[in-house]
Amino acid sequence: MTEKVGGWSRPGRLLSFLPILAAVALGLAACEEEPPKPVLSPDNLYLTEVDYDALPGWRADSVLQVGPALKRSCERLLRGDADRTITAGPLETSAAQWRPACQAALDGIESGAEETFRRAIETHFTPFAAAAGEDPDGLITGYFEAELLGAAAPDAQYAYPIYARPDDHIIADLGIFDPDLKGQRAVGRVQDGRFVPYPARADLERTHLPGRGLELFWARDPIDVFLLQVQGSGRVVLPDGTVARIGFDGHNGRPYKSVGRVLIDRGDLQAHEASWNGIRGWIEKNPERANELLWENPRFVFFRELEGDGPIGAEGLPLTPGRSLAVDRAHIAMGTLIWLDTTWPSAPDRPLQRLMVAQDTGGAIKGPVRGDFFWGFGAEALAEAGKMKSTGRYYLLLPNDVAATIRPSG
Repeated sequence: MTEKVGGWSRPGRLLSFLPILAAVALGLAACEEEPPKPVLSPDNLYLTEVDYDALPGWRADSVLQVGPALKRSCERLLRGDADRTITAGPLETSAAQWRPACQAALDGIESGAEETFRRAIETHFTPFAAAAGEDPDGLITGYFEAELLGAAAPDAQYAYPIYARPDDHIIADLGIFDPDLKGQRAVGRVQDGRFVPYPARADLERTHLPGRGLELFWARDPIDVFLLQVQGSGRVVLPDGTVARIGFDGHNGRPYKSVGRVLIDRGDLQAHEASWNGIRGWIEKNPERANELLWENPRFVFFRELEGDGPIGAEGLPLTPGRSLAVDRAHIAMGTLIWLDTTWPSAPDRPLQRLMVAQDTGGAIKGPVRGDFFWGFGAEALAEAGKMKSTGRYYLLLPNDVAATIRPSG
C-alpha cells in the first residue's frame, strides 16, 4: 500500500497534481494515516521523484547543447517580476522559486564546460518521472519550420495566398464571464450583433478572406501553404533569394483534423504511407480532389512577418532545433527542463535521449505525457518530423525550491 500524505505520495512514490479531498482539507492527520484516494481522471499528471541515475542516457547526452534554449528561457524569467505566478495545471509557484536554479544554470552555461553545467543541473534541479495516471508512456511527434517558395505579389507562378489575421477575428476570454471557465477561450466574430464562431477553412478560403488585402505572401504550391499552417511557422524564399520568416498569429478556433488520418480511414493510403510525402503524392495523383481533402481539416492558421531569429514558440522566444519541445501547458509550465526518452524516427532502434526545454505548444499537443519535437528547417528536418510518431517518456527537472513545494511534510 502506498503511503500518501496530504494527497501526495512520499518522495520516490507517486505525486499527483490533484485536488486534496475535502476530508483532508478538514484536518485529517495526514502524517498519521493514509487519506482517501483522490478521484482520478484519464489525463492527470502524476510525478514520481527519482535520482539522476534513473534518467536513461543521462551521462551520454551533451547536455550543454541545450544551453541556447535554456539561456533564453532563464534570461526572460530573471528579467520579469519575481512575484509573477507560474502555473502548470494545479501547480502554482512564483518566479522567485525558479530564479536560483535558473541563475545556476546560466552560470553553468557561461562556464562552457560540459560537466560544470551538468553538475549545476544536478545540484539545483530535482528530476521527476511523469505519467498520465499510472501510465508513463506517451506520444512524441515531431514538427519543423516549413520552407516554401513565395513572392510578395501574385502572378501565374505564385497564386496561393498566405493570410494575415483579419481585423474581425476576436478571441474571447470565457473566464471573464464565468470563473469556472478560467483559462478557456473562444474564437469568433461579431455578426448581426451576435458573437458567432469564426468560419471553417473551406468558407475562409472560398468567400471570407479573398479580396480583403490580407495576403502576406503568395506561394507556388497550395500543399506547401497547408503544410505551413500545420507547422505554424515557416520561411518564405522569395524570387531574389532572400528569406522572409513568418510566424503563427492565431487560428480560427476550429479543431485540427489530420488529413493523413482521413486518407487512412477512407482506404486511400495505408498507415505507413501517410507521411507528408505520401499525402503529397496522393494529391498529385488526385488534383481534382485536393480541396475536398484539405477542407476536411477545418482549422485555419493566420501569420505575421517576423523580425530577427525564429521561429517563435508559445513562450514568445525563438525555438532551438533539437532542444525545444512543444508540450501541453495545462500540465507543464513554459521554460521547464525536460529529459526526453524516446527513439529516432529514422532509426526506431536508436535511442533519442536528451535534455530539452518546454518552449512551445500545439493544437494537437494534449495530455500530461505528450511532446512535439522541434527539428528545425530543411529537407532533413522534414524527413525526421514527418516520420516521428514514437512512444516516449519524459522527466521534468524542477528547481529545488519548486520541488520542495510538492513534497509532503510530516
